Amino acid sequence: MFTTRVTQLFGIKHPIICGGMQWVSRAELVAAVANAGAIGFLTALTHDTPEALRAEIRKTRALTDKPIGVNVTLMPTAKPVPIDAFFDVALGEGVDAIETSGRITEAQVARIKQGKAKHMHKVARVRDAVTAQRMGVDAVSIVGFECGGHPSMEQIGTVVLGPQTVDAVSIPVIVGGGFGDGRGLAMALAMGADGVLMGTRFMATRESLVHANIKEWMVQAKETDTAFIQASIRNPARVMRNKRAEQVMEMEAKGTTLEQLLPLISGLHGRKALTEGEIDAGTVACGQAVGFTRDVPTVKELVDRIVSDAEAMVKRVGAMAG
Repeated sequence: MFTTRVTQLFGIKHPIICGGMQWVSRAELVAAVANAGAIGFLTALTHDTPEALRAEIRKTRALTDKPIGVNVTLMPTAKPVPIDAFFDVALGEGVDAIETSGRITEAQVARIKQGKAKHMHKVARVRDAVTAQRMGVDAVSIVGFECGGHPSMEQIGTVVLGPQTVDAVSIPVIVGGGFGDGRGLAMALAMGADGVLMGTRFMATRESLVHANIKEWMVQAKETDTAFIQASIRNPARVMRNKRAEQVMEMEAKGTTLEQLLPLISGLHGRKALTEGEIDAGTVACGQAVGFTRDVPTVKELVDRIVSDAEAMVKRVGAMAG
């Protein structure tokens, strides 16, 4: 077992975080992560209204008495989102942690501090981690080019970003992008980080509500089966390499506009792929850690395996040093 500033901050057993994934991070998955000794984040923007988020929080609380969190993304959206109301619900329900990403304001940081939740802000650049610390967040997660979702335009991997962020800030650092097994956790701790942020690997677990077709695709996939899209509109995303992603890349190569891309990259299409199993229906966030996905275990089996393998790796390196 590993005790780090992250396990102490969130009151969890293992320094493993299941980051918020739109459409995927529902009560069943987040509660399973909590019961396994890690922490997961419900995604506010999965829900149409703040009251729907409230119901999901309460559903999660009925499935676990361990710490849980809520993700509130501040990234640009196609339609207005009641961000303040989502914060109010999450904090009013007494969640243990808030995960944010995107351009956060000092007022939002102060609002989170009024509740009991610990605040983790996700960034993709070292300078943004420094800014987040200055604004008063409790921890920062840094994601590299390998991550599913939204990496930086600068296209730098976690092996470089992780140590640089550890050197740049004094608050706990969580690293994400390319993590899916025990060797990754051991590597993260060796970097000086306090934990790992994982999303892709948790998609292919039994408690995940992702359709079986998507899980089977992930089991068969290689690390090369993701695509880097939307750089042309300066909103980069790493997704499953399916027909929809290939279509987007073809349009970007020829030159396109946001308005032309929106019908293809709409989150509703991705939701259809995830819930109905139509692989090519939309773009689906997926990181290069899909290359570690070779089975569909329970969340507890996955977490226990990662921790056990990390402990074995640390002992191996320790023996070499001795």
